[in-house]
Amino acid sequence: MSDTLSELYQRLDALTREIHSELKHAQQRFAYRLEQGRVIFDEEIASQWRPTLRQFLGYLFGAELRHVLTAPVIYSCIVPALILDGWVSAYQAICFPAWGIPRVNRSDYIVIDRHYLPYLNPLEKLNCVYCGYFNGLIAYVQEIAGRTEQYWCPIRHARHPRVVHSRYPLFVDYGDATGFRSKLQYLRRHFDPTPRR
Repeated sequence: MSDTLSELYQRLDALTREIHSELKHAQQRFAYRLEQGRVIFDEEIASQWRPTLRQFLGYLFGAELRHVLTAPVIYSCIVPALILDGWVSAYQAICFPAWGIPRVNRSDYIVIDRHYLPYLNPLEKLNCVYCGYFNGLIAYVQEIAGRTEQYWCPIRHARHPRVVHSRYPLFVDYGDATGFRSKLQYLRRHFDPTPRR
């Protein structure tokens, strides 16, 4: 990897850490803490939200027709998502130990916590659980695929994708045959820490 590209990835890592730091400030501003995976809000903050709660029936009967009509399509995606989740989890459980790749911790990617927000009604909570699961699942699958790609084909693309997984910065440049041959065994053994999230 060129020095310039390496420096850019380091700056990207620094910006990512800065973003996470800013997100921690929001935790302080809205006065919540995490206890054994549960989100606990200060009572003063929670009491301020009560007037913002949209009652379930009002929310349901006030829904736009286009939202009602597309809801079955949205929720039908849960079936392939559950199959993908199970299949990819089994894949890494079988293949990663055989290849010496560290397993991806599912709970690092699938985060379901928005249902603790007291200002959401039950349907909004269900929607948030669904989105948290589905988007987390995609990130989880992307990390598993990224580690697989690092092991088997750690070469950057000639046409740069819009989004890349966390392992991509380690890959050799497209067209660098010497770099690929000389770095392949190294890349097959070096997975942690994850270079970028």
